[in-house]
Amino acid sequence: MIANSGAIISTFIVYLIGMLAIGYVAWKRTSNASDYFLGGRTLGPWPAALSAGASDMSGWLLLGLPGYAYASGVEALWLAAGLLIGTWMNWLFVARRLNSYSITAGDALTLPEFFANRFRDTSKLLQVISAFFILLFFLFYTSSGLVAGGKLFETVFGLDYQIAVVVGTVCIIAYTLFGGFLAVSWTDLVQGLLMAAALVIVPIIAMQADGGFGSVIDQMRELNPELLTLFNDAKGEPLTFIAIVSLLAWGLGYFGQPHILARFAAIRSGDDLPAARRIAVTWSAIAMTGAMLVGFAGLIYVQNHMGGEMGDSETIFMLLVNALFHPIVAGILLAAILAAIMSTADSQLLVSSSALAEDFYKALLKPTASQKEVVMVGRVAVVGLALVALVLALNPDSSVLGLVSYAWAGFGAAFGPTLVLALFWRRMNRNGALAGILVGGITVVVWKQLSGGIFDMYEIVPGIIFATIAVIVASLASAEPSKEITEEFDSVYKQIH
Repeated sequence: MIANSGAIISTFIVYLIGMLAIGYVAWKRTSNASDYFLGGRTLGPWPAALSAGASDMSGWLLLGLPGYAYASGVEALWLAAGLLIGTWMNWLFVARRLNSYSITAGDALTLPEFFANRFRDTSKLLQVISAFFILLFFLFYTSSGLVAGGKLFETVFGLDYQIAVVVGTVCIIAYTLFGGFLAVSWTDLVQGLLMAAALVIVPIIAMQADGGFGSVIDQMRELNPELLTLFNDAKGEPLTFIAIVSLLAWGLGYFGQPHILARFAAIRSGDDLPAARRIAVTWSAIAMTGAMLVGFAGLIYVQNHMGGEMGDSETIFMLLVNALFHPIVAGILLAAILAAIMSTADSQLLVSSSALAEDFYKALLKPTASQKEVVMVGRVAVVGLALVALVLALNPDSSVLGLVSYAWAGFGAAFGPTLVLALFWRRMNRNGALAGILVGGITVVVWKQLSGGIFDMYEIVPGIIFATIAVIVASLASAEPSKEITEEFDSVYKQIH
């Protein structure tokens, strides 16, 4: 338990009250399903960019990545570089086209609904299968956030891990339940700024405690020179081609993440996208650099001041904050972890609930459901899904990075190739989309169970390759899309160009 936790508890309470106040204001502005699931498509560049970034990075940014850098050194650069390139490419190639196409294709509110409308799938099979994979992988993704929350409350307040996870879950449900997308996006703006500030301040202060950046790097070299080699691991063994590709391939996952893609659909105008892209890429670069420096600084701090012994490397950010800052400042900085966790878990719960409400309930069970009824089903789904994710998160040995990597691969493979080809390939049809989603999702699930040789490669790589082939082969092997579909595709192309 962290000392002087009274001041930290007070800071947390103030922070949570602020987030709930934002949720209340958003609740007053939420009147229909479009408002609840996409904020009425009114996001400006700052909330769109920081909401996408904050919901993307999650507790992984302040726990998983610093922990990985702590253990592996500059090898973490491969992972960060892949993510930064993926962020930039997603905003550059997907954002504008999806923003325009989601409106043209029947004002689609969810990714499954977009696929169904894009390919005129009246059977609803495409929409339902897409929603199934969203629910499957988001349960793991949301669980990673709850695990991070459990580690936070356990470390800060000395709570039993299971109790800590339950407390974190209640906090997240509270404002997601009422405010919907606007609450999520507005709080993400605040939380994204807080996360970036924390990841700049903490490594600077931590490095100063051990002689500055140059001194920390020199001490890392003395401790283990392999920590500073880009092509060797911490044990001095060369990184294999499979290892490097697996780390860089994290960036490919961006094209299929429903909670990030929702921000593209919700931005108020395509004219806001260049500014949003610059904000998003800059924020990501600052945040990931800071996260890696936290790991480096933490490694030397533990060596110099704690005898080199540390239990869970994913708690290094919390350890440094507690050791180096006044309790009130520590409370603010630790609230950044809660911000990171909440900003992702709320988005995931919202996308999952929209899949249940729009893509199962309204599409299959009750097509005549009113807007008010769909929103109510969405809110009930938030609670139900959070409880399922809570059960998965109750294992105290769960790894934040491990849970995130599985869900990230699942979405990247199931939806990435299908979405990109749906936006850019005129000849693609409904059978191609269905094949891509099924092959991508199933490949990730199966590949994850195998190991050794080629199966050590991150499952997103084969998932994307096989899904892309499946889309192309299935589309070319079946009838061309109708004239209505191709004319709609052409109209979107003209709007953008």
